[in-house]
Amino acid sequence: MSVSKPSINELRRIADSYGFDLSENELEDLRLVGEGTLASYARLDQMQAPMLPVKYPRDAGREPTAEENPYNAWAWRCSVKGAQNGKLKGRTVALKDNISLAGMPLRNGSAVLTGFIPNEDATVVTRILDAGGEIIGKAVCENFCFSGGSHTSDGNPVRNPANPAYTTGGSSSGSGALVAAGAVDMALGGDQGGSIRIPSSWCGIVGLKPSHGLVPYTGIFPIEGTLDHTGPMAKTVADAALLLEVIAGEDGLDPRQVNVRTAPYTEALTGTLAGLRVAVVQEGFGWEGGVSEDVVDDSVRAAVRMLGELGADIKEVSIPIHRDGIHIWNAIAVEGATAQMVRGDALGFNWRGHYSLGMRDFYGRARRARANDYPTTVKLVVLLGQYMSDRYNGHYYAKAQNLGRTLRAAYDAVLDEADVLVMPTMPMRAMLIPENPDLPTYFRTALGMLQNTSPFDITGHPAITVPCGRADGLPIGLMFVGRHFDESTVLRAADAYEQKGSRK
Repeated sequence: MSVSKPSINELRRIADSYGFDLSENELEDLRLVGEGTLASYARLDQMQAPMLPVKYPRDAGREPTAEENPYNAWAWRCSVKGAQNGKLKGRTVALKDNISLAGMPLRNGSAVLTGFIPNEDATVVTRILDAGGEIIGKAVCENFCFSGGSHTSDGNPVRNPANPAYTTGGSSSGSGALVAAGAVDMALGGDQGGSIRIPSSWCGIVGLKPSHGLVPYTGIFPIEGTLDHTGPMAKTVADAALLLEVIAGEDGLDPRQVNVRTAPYTEALTGTLAGLRVAVVQEGFGWEGGVSEDVVDDSVRAAVRMLGELGADIKEVSIPIHRDGIHIWNAIAVEGATAQMVRGDALGFNWRGHYSLGMRDFYGRARRARANDYPTTVKLVVLLGQYMSDRYNGHYYAKAQNLGRTLRAAYDAVLDEADVLVMPTMPMRAMLIPENPDLPTYFRTALGMLQNTSPFDITGHPAITVPCGRADGLPIGLMFVGRHFDESTVLRAADAYEQKGSRK
């Protein structure tokens, strides 16, 4: 690409948009002076920027067949094999389709990105392959990952293996369905408001949102840098711990990674709860407005009693600000996603790290040419986000980020006296997939379930969901939340319950 010189008309348009009162002569003078600066861009065109490595050979993969895709969960099939040996030798892995796998389509659930083929492997991809794993495909995700339902992807809805009439949850919808159906050993999901834990809970599998920054987000399509997480989804806690052990740690390219602490997570699975201090968060139960289901609260309460029988020290606590977490999250997500994911052409500005140029170039062009292909969820976010920015100058985004520290401190104060927090992952069971929904139904089934999950995307605490029962065949999830970078304790608690409590 080469940089063209701006015309007077282009500079006039920009000046007017910023409220600059510049005469034609002033604009011409500034244009001439600016040509010297633009020479630097010409030099940049002659230089080669570093790229993420692609270490292992692969072909281009293929579309899934109807026979192998009964739940509409595969976006793309392939076989990319890594090292001959390693912790993941013999294991198959699916990637959420917002993760760059060189040579394979990345659509992020949307027609906007049709035709985008990354030329880089995300850091997590290289780590999986270095550990001997085999990546066998990309899993469907919701349109721009902006939904907790599984009816918003560009294509057919992803169906829940527990009951195909019901949603898997989103936005890592395909990852949840593939693991639950046994089509893959483990998968990677993404979580900005609950998108690992929602489908894991509703599909009856294990899903871990790690501490913010524990797993590098390099090479993954973002929503909002302070909310972005990626992490493991698996049938068992042991498999989730194993995958986390492989992908965790700094890569030197992701500014989300600050003072990261890793551990041998599989060694934390002792099978015992003796002495574990469990704080049951009252505000995680009984959500108003018809959101909570008694059967969910009752199942989680029964699981808590089992934790006590297995040796944990149980204590009820109140964290009133937990009920405000969804409101704080809304302000960050709406304005933050508008600024970064849309206006900022996904990667935004003002951070040091690796910028995926192919992603930025393709998406930057595509979003302008195919704006009507954005999902209704993103269109609403952009309308509200731009309105709040124009009308209130980012005041509420800034206030919400500041309140995020208050929310984090409230959880940390309880975690000073407890090892984990527990509550229902989701206040309700999986919803029916809506057929030709009106707008209120579309949004209720897309964003009406984030109450307990979204606060921990703001605060960055690790949070895992593990199955704790079923009602009418639909899974129910129990969520453990721990201290920052203390995934070992969260995994220990979830594993001990899975091994002993969930089988009683």
